[in-house]
Amino acid sequence: MQDAYTYCEALVRAADKDRYLASLFAPAAARQHLYALYAFASEIARVREAARGPLPGEIRLQWWRDVLEGEGKGEVSANPVAAALLDTIARCALPTPPLLALIDSHGFDLYDDAMPSLADLDAYAEQTCGAVFALAARIIDGADGADAIPAAATPAGIAYGVTQRLRTFPRDLARRQLFVPRDLLAQHGVTREEIEARQNAAGLRGALAALRDHARAAFGRFHGAAPDIPESCAPAFLVAALAPPLLARLDAAAADPFASVEVPQWRRQWALWRAARRWPVI
Repeated sequence: MQDAYTYCEALVRAADKDRYLASLFAPAAARQHLYALYAFASEIARVREAARGPLPGEIRLQWWRDVLEGEGKGEVSANPVAAALLDTIARCALPTPPLLALIDSHGFDLYDDAMPSLADLDAYAEQTCGAVFALAARIIDGADGADAIPAAATPAGIAYGVTQRLRTFPRDLARRQLFVPRDLLAQHGVTREEIEARQNAAGLRGALAALRDHARAAFGRFHGAAPDIPESCAPAFLVAALAPPLLARLDAAAADPFASVEVPQWRRQWALWRAARRWPVI
């Protein structure tokens, strides 16, 4: 089993460096279980890329559902992420419904449909990023702070998840994915066809600006809920502190919505360290 956890640690370090670094602030005993959770989330998030088609992707997602529902076959033990995740679920008493909901939400990724509404985008972010925040907190501190954690995990998930989708907007568009909600686009008078034609229209810039404001508002709600989170659970939420600097970068690059925008790794590391030192003022 230790080999499975070591594999998860290496996967997270390569695929989700920010969460890997944040986990270093957690108690040593919890880290391997955080790696298992984050490795699982990473594997599900990249199913579209790995499967290269909706049907193979659906088969992969169903395999993971079977794993969580105890219907997996013998090959489950041969998959290090699955083995570590099941061990983590047992040892940390993790509920499986949020993990199943995370899988179901990422089913949207397999298709080229545009996100229907802002409410749908919030639900997607809550059931993916928000679930990871809440489950990580449970890994670290058991059931302590049970009321405060969901109240913080929901806005943290929306703030972080929506900001990440804004960051990946050019990449998603190249893969014919559109996470900017249709209702928001309609409010700003821009169509999907214009976006896919790379038309730098005022309507698109306005829709993206509104989405940045939406993410900031969610971060504000998380900031207000953070003082109620047990301090021991802070490492589970540290990556949410990366949303404001990324939103600032996106603001600065707003004139070209198709430009790739990133926060340098050293700045992200500094933001994580600063959030850990100043918690709950992040």
